[in-house]
Amino acid sequence: MQMREVLGKKLADLMKENQNIVVIDADLSKANGTYHLRENFPDRVLDVGVAEQNMASIAAGMSSYGFIPFICTFAPFATRRICDQIAVSICYAKQNVKIIGTDPGIGAEINGGTHMSFEDIAVLRSIANMVIFEPTDEIHLEKTLPQIVEHNGPVYMRVFRKQASVIFSDDDNFSLFSSKKIKDGNDISCFCSGLMVSETLKADRILEKFGISAEIINIHTIKPLDEEAILNSVRKTKAVITVENHNIIGGLGSAVSELLIKNYPVKLKSVGVTDKFGQVGKIQDLKIAYQMDKNDIVRAALELLGVKDCKY
Repeated sequence: MQMREVLGKKLADLMKENQNIVVIDADLSKANGTYHLRENFPDRVLDVGVAEQNMASIAAGMSSYGFIPFICTFAPFATRRICDQIAVSICYAKQNVKIIGTDPGIGAEINGGTHMSFEDIAVLRSIANMVIFEPTDEIHLEKTLPQIVEHNGPVYMRVFRKQASVIFSDDDNFSLFSSKKIKDGNDISCFCSGLMVSETLKADRILEKFGISAEIINIHTIKPLDEEAILNSVRKTKAVITVENHNIIGGLGSAVSELLIKNYPVKLKSVGVTDKFGQVGKIQDLKIAYQMDKNDIVRAALELLGVKDCKY
C-alpha cells in the first residue's frame, strides 16, 4: 500500500476516536491521500488553497482552542515556505500542531528541484520545541501515528507518498522517541532513516561478503535523538556511517556528529546529498546521481574501515 493511503486511512481511524483532530490541506489533498477525509469529517477537514502560511497560522489558532491540527502539503511547502509561522506561531507559542511534509528529498522525483526538500530537517532541527520524525514503511507509519497524536507539542513528519520498501513486520513495535535496531553488528554502526533504510540493508549484504559486521539502526526520530542507543552502538564498533535522504549538512549526519564530538569522537562518514539542489528523475536514478545508492554506502564503509583494493 502506498504511504499516502496508509496516512489517510490511519488519520480517519484516529479522527473517529478523537474529536479534537482536524486536518488542514493546501490544495494537495488528492496528491497526499487526505481528500476522502472530508466525506466523513466535513466539519474537521479544511482546504485553504495555495496558502501554506495561512494554513500554519490557522492550525496554530485552532491548537490554542484545544484542537490537534494536522497540516499537510509537499515537504518544501511545509517547511521552507512556512518557516516563520512554524518558528513563531507554532513552536515559540508551544502549540500542538502536527506538520506532514510529503515526498521529502529525492522522493519528489519528477516534480524536480523546486520540490526537493534537501534542507527541511536542517531548517526545523534548529527550531526549539520541534520533534522531527521520518517513518520507514507503511507499518512504521501506521503504528507510530497514534503516538504523535498523544505527544503534546509540535511534530514534523517527513513522509514518502508512494510505495515504500517494507522493512518491518506486523509484530514490530515502535517508540516515537527510541530508535529501532534492525541488525546487530560489531565492526561499524550504520545509522539510517526513511527511504535510505532499504538501501542500507542492500549495502549490508555486500559488506557481509567482505566479512564486515554492520550494526544497523533506524533513526526514525532525528530530533530529539536517541542518544543512548547511538552511543552504546558506537562504543562497541568505534566507526560510524550515516545514511539519509537529505543534505548531509544539518541533517541526520550532522546531528549524530554533534553528539559524538561531545561524547565519544570516532571516525564518521555521511552518505546523503552533498550540498546540491534537486533535479528531475526517478528515485533509483537520483540515488546514483547523488551517490546515495548501495554501492556508495559500501564504498564509504570500506574507506572508513581502511579496506582497500576491493571489487564489488
